[in-house]
Amino acid sequence: MMMYPFKKLVVFSACVSVLSLLFSCGLSGLWQSDSGSPRDAVLAQSATSTLTADEKLNIDIYKSVSPAVVNITSTSIAVDFFFNPVPQHGMGSGVILTSDGYILTNAHVVAESDRLEVTLLDGKTYKARLIGGDISHDTALIKIDPGDQKLPVVSIGDSNKLQVGQKVYAIGNPFGLNSTLTTGVISSLGRTLRAENGRVMENIIQTDAAINPGNSGGPLLDSAGKLIGVNTAIFSPSGASSGIGFAIPINDARRIAQDLIAHGRVVRPYIGIQPGIQLTPHVAKVLGLSVKQGVIIERVIPGSPAAQAGLRSGSREITIGNRVLLLGGDIITAMDGQPLKTIDSFINYVESKRPGEQIVLTFVRDGQTLKTTVTLVEKPKSSRGWRE
Repeated sequence: MMMYPFKKLVVFSACVSVLSLLFSCGLSGLWQSDSGSPRDAVLAQSATSTLTADEKLNIDIYKSVSPAVVNITSTSIAVDFFFNPVPQHGMGSGVILTSDGYILTNAHVVAESDRLEVTLLDGKTYKARLIGGDISHDTALIKIDPGDQKLPVVSIGDSNKLQVGQKVYAIGNPFGLNSTLTTGVISSLGRTLRAENGRVMENIIQTDAAINPGNSGGPLLDSAGKLIGVNTAIFSPSGASSGIGFAIPINDARRIAQDLIAHGRVVRPYIGIQPGIQLTPHVAKVLGLSVKQGVIIERVIPGSPAAQAGLRSGSREITIGNRVLLLGGDIITAMDGQPLKTIDSFINYVESKRPGEQIVLTFVRDGQTLKTTVTLVEKPKSSRGWRE
């Protein structure tokens, strides 16, 4: 009587063994690991179905734009304590603007380099040459020769239509890690940022997309994958991303790039005014002026558009610290009807124009408010320079 249950167990075990043998010999063929097998198709379909719409968009943008983002290596020659030449290397990012090899990047990535090298996403490496740039807007253009190859390019957006809160994407090479994607939003617009030459850049885009050393010169993209800015800097005590990054608006960078492609130089407007003192209520009180806000003209360059418009230089010297200034010149209080507060705003407004355009200046002379129209010209060659 005790043998019956044991016999059933033996029969059950035999059946299980037979089924296992059949599965391993036949049914398991349906789940082979070969590429293109039904198993891979099911797994791929399962993985795709779990992606959210937002994730799919991230993937699409990365796949479409990353081939147009490059790694830039700059080499400069310094000297050590014993005056021996020592090569120094820097790395940054860039974005391809044209299929024949024009690449947009930051000026601080390529300035003063003795050799430039560009590496594409596919690993191909090219020597690059500097076309030109503008330190005041931290923008530069370099060129590679791809031969008969047509390079992938990025689509250009419109930075004048940006809104705080819209999603953005940054692609670059942080810490030398090629082709990295980070996401975030536009945190603010109209920020100011000081360039390496001391000039204040205006209308800067602020984002919380992670930007680290090596991202400089890479693209900031909107949700359509269009280029809206060139990543330029981070605000961080530690040197790593703290959620505050900055980008040059593409409308400003594109104007510089177009000039460099067409003319080999940045076409700068010229007014012929050397501003002297930036007025505040406190400064105005010290100088005994009734005007509380504006910029005092120190010098008007002879023969310049400002001189032709009748503006006057200062005539009375004063010493502030180690600097000698001229007072008594016209005080500019508005440009095209917009109140003028700072010297940087004066310079940036002039440079936002093109040669041939006009600016209506409101100014105070001897207590009287006057207006004049100045027609800008291209900046004389002798006044141009990389560090402008």
